[in-house]
Amino acid sequence: MLSASGLHAAAQAVILPEAHRALVKARHRRIVMQHDVYWVLLNYLKMHPDGGAKFEPFRDAVFAYTDEPGSQIDAIWWDIAGNAVGSVYPSQVFQPEVHPLVRRWHEDGVDWRQELINETRKRRLETFWNHRISEVDILPEGGHAKQPSPLKLEHPDWVLPVSWWPHGMWNLAAEGLRRHKVAVLREIATRFDLDGVQIDFARHVPCLPVGRQWEMREHVTEFMRMVRTMLLEVARLRGRPLLLAARVPQNVQGCHADGFDVRSWAEQRLIDVLTLGSRTMDVDVEGVRAVVGADVQLQPCFDDHHATDGYRYAPIEVLRGVFANHWQRGADSVVTFNWAMATPEVAKSVGGEVAPLTHQIAFHEIGAPATLTGKSKVFAIERRGGYPWADGYFNRNDDAPLPLRLDEKAGAAKFTLHISDAPPPDDGQTTLTLRCIFFQAAAGTAFEICFNGTALSAVTTDAAWKDPQIFSPAPQPASGGKGIYKVNPEQQLLRLDLPVPHAAWKLGRNEVTIRAAPAGAAQIEKIEAHLHYRGE
Repeated sequence: MLSASGLHAAAQAVILPEAHRALVKARHRRIVMQHDVYWVLLNYLKMHPDGGAKFEPFRDAVFAYTDEPGSQIDAIWWDIAGNAVGSVYPSQVFQPEVHPLVRRWHEDGVDWRQELINETRKRRLETFWNHRISEVDILPEGGHAKQPSPLKLEHPDWVLPVSWWPHGMWNLAAEGLRRHKVAVLREIATRFDLDGVQIDFARHVPCLPVGRQWEMREHVTEFMRMVRTMLLEVARLRGRPLLLAARVPQNVQGCHADGFDVRSWAEQRLIDVLTLGSRTMDVDVEGVRAVVGADVQLQPCFDDHHATDGYRYAPIEVLRGVFANHWQRGADSVVTFNWAMATPEVAKSVGGEVAPLTHQIAFHEIGAPATLTGKSKVFAIERRGGYPWADGYFNRNDDAPLPLRLDEKAGAAKFTLHISDAPPPDDGQTTLTLRCIFFQAAAGTAFEICFNGTALSAVTTDAAWKDPQIFSPAPQPASGGKGIYKVNPEQQLLRLDLPVPHAAWKLGRNEVTIRAAPAGAAQIEKIEAHLHYRGE
């Protein structure tokens, strides 16, 4: 634990230069692309076992969607640590093993990280370094290492045992680890022409002893103070501010569970930007805002590789609904993570994420409420599961409401559904339809479904509905992978579509209640509100 004098010192607010405060207020982002480019690089190098991988095709591909006319990407935050420590190559702090071709590129005068940052600068886009606080141990050529990082063997007190990774995660309660990480980040901030650094707690939790995260939260706060102080020193030497961001869970309760005292971070001016969540549609922007105040910028994140359960590579209407809700709830900007960087043909040429063209469309729409206005959307209730790689709250969506088996003793099941669009005049041009998907709905089951207290009637009843991303009664698989889901011909789900009168729905929070007779005869798998604008 920190000493009493250390805690007292840490409670003092950092004094930020006027130029720093002015930059934070002036900085406007639409879409931040958190670019997991190291994973792409390893795939690209595997495609050229003869060592003939040229840097230029890789460089051009990773900017493909960014360079499209009409793109709303204003910032690229490079996720390029590439090892469990996050060092650069060559490093004066800790020299990681690197891929032989990367070493050869460097010998030929190509520092691929520097080149990508320079290219971002040429495009007048904001550029951050994303530092994964606790990465898994990765081999230089890719793949998981069978042995821990040498640093973990040298400093076992820096390591936390976890259930899902044999080599453990980094422990920020260790003072030596905090100092080491700050030294690594100082080298990065000094070497590269960055606008800021993001501390990414999404990869991975825990970073404090399990069961004691909130009790030991001051160690993470002290680390954030050390990083802030270091960045201010580097900024003073270079004559330009360096901002500090952190990626934390999507609500205050999750931050509390994982030991992230965001209220203290804001009060002590340790943070400029909070990236909220990762694979979650329901981000409590309002709740976090109430805790951190107006001076900290908030930007919800959506990972469409480890997507929220049941919605991997969802239609563009779902993505519109997710991001329109973020804006309506008070976001300052939005973040995409693990999205395609280019069309399938271009992405495939360098080993990037091969995803549907919904990403291409979204990069032109989701960066502002104005470009989402009047477009059809789908708003969905969150589902649990799909993320086993965490001992804590972050990423798991464990408190999501679905799936839910209806319970007679509990009465009607109640859900909150956020809708970003206020109902327009009822002129027949706009419709809202509630869609409910049930598993094991017995024949003859009667459902009572209300929307803000208004009883709804089904116009579509499909007892043979199929959804390849619902696996009941089997458990849901882990998220990620190639994103190819096959329809089970034996699957029998029940789909009900129920029109919602204009007078029944409203902007923001809406309440959906569902009761079945007999109760317990069905499990609710999905609840969606389909908003359709005719002629869009």
